[in-house]
Amino acid sequence: MSDAAATDFATARRSQLFDELLAMFLTEGFAHFTLDAIAARLHCSKSTLYTLAASKDELVRATTIHFFRRATDDVEAAVGAVASPRAQITAYLAAVGDTLGAASPQFLADLAAFAPAREAYEQNTAIAAGRVKELIDDGVAAGEFREVHAVFAADLATTTMVRIQQGAVRAATGLDDAGAYRELAAILTAGISV
Repeated sequence: MSDAAATDFATARRSQLFDELLAMFLTEGFAHFTLDAIAARLHCSKSTLYTLAASKDELVRATTIHFFRRATDDVEAAVGAVASPRAQITAYLAAVGDTLGAASPQFLADLAAFAPAREAYEQNTAIAAGRVKELIDDGVAAGEFREVHAVFAADLATTTMVRIQQGAVRAATGLDDAGAYRELAAILTAGISV
C-alpha cells in the first residue's frame, strides 16, 4: 500500500470510528462507558482509541466536536437549499432542531454534566446565534424583514438557544430540543416579518 493510500485508509477509519462513537453516544449517552467498553463495542483495541484521543475525556470532547462539525455542515446545507432570508432562518433553526432530535435525553444530560463537552455545545450555540444575526441582517437588507435591531433579535434567539441547551425549556414546557428550535423559528420569523 502506498503512503497516500495508507493515509487515506487511516483517515477513513478514523472518520468511521468517530461516526460509530457518535451514533453510540447519541443513543446511549457516554458517562457510563469505559474505554474498555467503548473498544469492545467498536470492535477495536484501546490502542486504536488512543490514536483518536489520549483519554476518555478527550475522546468524548473530540466526538462532541465531530458531532457539531457534522451538524454545521448539515445545517448550512439546509440553509443553502432555500433562497429567501425568512426561509433560511426557518431552515437554519429547524435543521438545528432536527440535528438535536437525534440526541437521546441521556446524551444531552451527559453533555450538560461534562464540562469539556458542554463548552463545545455552548461555543456552538454562540456561533449559531451569530449566524442567526447574519440571516436577520440579510432579511432586513432584502426588505423581507422589518427594520429590527438585529443584535437584539439574535440575543433573544441566543437566550432561548442557551435555555434549550441547558434543559430549561424542556423543564418549563415539555418541548424536546428539536421542537423548541422549530417553535423558536416560527416565533422569530413571524415577529420580524414585514
